[in-house]
Amino acid sequence: MSTTNDPYADLRQKLKESGEWPRVYFFKFIIPSDNQKLAKVEALFGVEAQVTIKQSHKGNYVSVSAKELMLSAEKVIERYEEANKIQGLMAL
Repeated sequence: MSTTNDPYADLRQKLKESGEWPRVYFFKFIIPSDNQKLAKVEALFGVEAQVTIKQSHKGNYVSVSAKELMLSAEKVIERYEEANKIQGLMAL
């Protein structure tokens, strides 16, 4: 675990060590079932991204999975930083 104030330090290191960039990266988020929040999550991704949306069995939550070509580890971190601004979002 990193001792810096950067909450993404460990992820950043793993991404940089995991291979060459650019490459396709897989994102997965869980959000409360809310159309506004879903729209915000979908807006995180470009038109070229492959986005899959699945509602939970009881309909309380929505799973959003996306595959997108990312240019660098820093771009992945930036995406997570933007996603964290969405209230109730959980990144997996």
